[in-house]
Amino acid sequence: MAGGMAAAPNPKKLPFTLQPGEQVLALVRRHWLYFSLRIAGVVLAGLGGAALGIAAVAMTLGFDGLPGRIAGAVIAVWAVYWAVRAYFTWYRYQNDIWVVTNQRLVDSLKRHWFHHQMASTDLVDVEDLRVERHGVLETVFDFGDVQCQTAGVVQNFVLSGIPQPARLLAVVDGARDAARRSLGSADAVR
Repeated sequence: MAGGMAAAPNPKKLPFTLQPGEQVLALVRRHWLYFSLRIAGVVLAGLGGAALGIAAVAMTLGFDGLPGRIAGAVIAVWAVYWAVRAYFTWYRYQNDIWVVTNQRLVDSLKRHWFHHQMASTDLVDVEDLRVERHGVLETVFDFGDVQCQTAGVVQNFVLSGIPQPARLLAVVDGARDAARRSLGSADAVR
């Protein structure tokens, strides 16, 4: 679906293994506007700095001779640094996800290749849900935060900057109620 929310992704592409009987209800990442603004800042810093450096060197030293070559190398290192930052900005956006299943809520974040942070809470432990939106952009583009207070070790799950937060709140709320009903019927059978 557009805007960062997808239903039923390929379980093999998830950064965790689904439990027996577990089904993915929604996979959510931050709103595209978060990524767009962040990547625009990185690109502007990289290209702007490189352009200013090239202009300054061209007007003063020129690129002939040792000082010009050193300045050219510094500008090239600057550009490579910002290109790497742009890549990892994209990488983090692609790998900062929240997954709602019929059993749990999973928060997974990979900042780079050698980092992975993941937290999970059972839906039956979710006590309170709330949507927060602040400002014109969040209202116009329909994104905001879904805050889940839990009875587990991680007492607050915040799904920040997600598209259509009220819709996701309804998905989590419905899945939580269904999980509690199935837990209650399982206890009644015992």
